[in-house]
Amino acid sequence: MTIRLNPYLNFHGTAREALEFYQSVLGGSLNIMNYDSIPGVMGDADEGDKVMHGQLDTEDGLTLMAADLPASLADSPDASLGGVSITLSGTDKRIRDAWDALTEGGTIVEPFAEAPWGDTFGMLVDRFGARWMLSLEKAE
Repeated sequence: MTIRLNPYLNFHGTAREALEFYQSVLGGSLNIMNYDSIPGVMGDADEGDKVMHGQLDTEDGLTLMAADLPASLADSPDASLGGVSITLSGTDKRIRDAWDALTEGGTIVEPFAEAPWGDTFGMLVDRFGARWMLSLEKAE
């Protein structure tokens, strides 16, 4: 039996751009389904090009999902307003590379530097408003 816990981000019209950006940072395969792929399920007829469900799966087992909220949920919070952060941690150089890529057009909240516990740690808000915490674990 397998169980997974995956972040699911909501956006107001920028889900495709965000997912493509995250794919450029993390690699992997991206599958996107628009509202018009299943007519009448969500969104108005003029929202057919919005992302109903997008999923990024990386070679190392990461999964990130996202969607555009339909106009009927215009007042609902998106990824930029939530109290949730996406955490990426490990020992691989890819953590530092991801930090560098995610900060482009974003805002650094806590610089990527040595933390009191010895890891290199930082927090940022990316250009789509999603909050990230990255931790490059100290080599043994």
